Amino acid sequence: MLVHVLSVIPEYFDGPFRSGPVRRALTSGSLLIEFVNPRDFASDRHRTVDDYPFGGGAGMVMKPEPLHKAVETV
Repeated sequence: MLVHVLSVIPEYFDGPFRSGPVRRALTSGSLLIEFVNPRDFASDRHRTVDDYPFGGGAGMVMKPEPLHKAVETV
């Protein structure tokens, strides 16, 4: 089984995916996990993938362009 994980911090998943039943599935070859970083698809030199909400307010939102390109790659 092939699983794609889309994350701006792919190294975050190293620990959880390297223990327990997931580790056994990875070592047996029945599971393959591929990480896709949306920052690899950003068009600016800072590899920006987040932006401020258009309506104002607190928080950040993902830019649609790099996210769309990353999903299309998968």
